[in-house]
Amino acid sequence: MKLEKNVLKAMNEQVNKELFSSYLYLSMSAYCESEGFPGCAKWLKVQSEEENDHGMKIYHFIHERGGRVELEAIDKPKTDFKNLSQLFAQVLEHEQKISASITALYETAIKANDYPTQIMLQWFITEQVEEEKNAHEIVDLLKKVGDSPVSLMMFDRQLGARVGK
Repeated sequence: MKLEKNVLKAMNEQVNKELFSSYLYLSMSAYCESEGFPGCAKWLKVQSEEENDHGMKIYHFIHERGGRVELEAIDKPKTDFKNLSQLFAQVLEHEQKISASITALYETAIKANDYPTQIMLQWFITEQVEEEKNAHEIVDLLKKVGDSPVSLMMFDRQLGARVGK
């Protein structure tokens, strides 16, 4: 069963959104590194790699279903932030946008009676629940930490413990 035209279009758009997410988190990582938060930089770099993996998962799925991947230009991500609280609030907001996009893609697959795509997207839906939860926890923790240098240093160390590639 080949991908319907509207499903293929939406899948290609999602590949781009995932690759932009990777680029955005890499930009945020660079900001954290330059501001002396190596733990946050590491957390965001791992997040960037995960988002790239998500894009490639859809990329390969499109090919498996006989579709053609069409990459678009990736917008320049934001490079400067007021502080860590603002940065991670934007991470949460971005993850919520990605969740909404995946939900819309899932709805497109339902309308097309495209069961293989629906099944594949269930993994992404579950993943987005986790992504939003993690971002929410970080935002909440930063609210408690405030601007205390010692607390921010401990927060940075905690985020740096994240395991990744």
